[in-house]
Amino acid sequence: MFETLRTARAVLRSLRVYYGHRERHTAMDSLYSEFVHQGDLVFDVGAHVGDRVGAFRRLGAKVVAVEPQPALALTLSAIYGRDKSVILERKAVGRAAGEITLQVNIDNPTVTTASDAFVKAADGAAGWEGQRWGKSIRVPMTTLDALIAAHGRPAFIKIDVEGFEAEALAGLTQPVKALSFEFTTIQRDIARACIERCTALGYTRFNAALGESQQLGEWRNATEIARWLEGLPHDANSGDIYARLD
Repeated sequence: MFETLRTARAVLRSLRVYYGHRERHTAMDSLYSEFVHQGDLVFDVGAHVGDRVGAFRRLGAKVVAVEPQPALALTLSAIYGRDKSVILERKAVGRAAGEITLQVNIDNPTVTTASDAFVKAADGAAGWEGQRWGKSIRVPMTTLDALIAAHGRPAFIKIDVEGFEAEALAGLTQPVKALSFEFTTIQRDIARACIERCTALGYTRFNAALGESQQLGEWRNATEIARWLEGLPHDANSGDIYARLD
């Protein structure tokens, strides 16, 4: 019972943070409008409480929201369950279909992860103080290729899965027009692996937005974005790297 209350409190906090500022919505819509247009299909992998789903829907896209955490999937269903243009997949995404264990952060579900290496990297790291992964659950896992087979080829894929991004991209063999993946400065090796995977898939242009700034910088090639990533100070903490084919 106490655990349920802690999770509910954490979800409510996320709802306030991610839905409570109109200016943030405007900035998010502006950023994603570079990649998403009316009538597009978008995959939101690691949808959390669905603030990106909201942005994609405001831009007129159909969304497949992928979220394995039961409490967050329930939240997404409550917000978007009546929207026929939002499909909810209650699964993790990795290199192969099956099952996987999630390390659940009860007090901060946004950093729940399928990566033990992510939990180890956060342990004792500056900026990650107080984070605890005190529960584990088994969840079904699919691949990006399987999602494409089930729902069609998206124009854009957003991936935010707390250190499991390279595993998610390993399950993609057919590039889409553009995608994004989260990076952290505690696991730059994961981001480098994602850049390498994107390059192998044919992506040639890369950009980035730090934190929740919703502000892109200049477009770079793979070597330049990797150099930019290495040059970030530790306290930059996290952000998203964007890749496009053209």
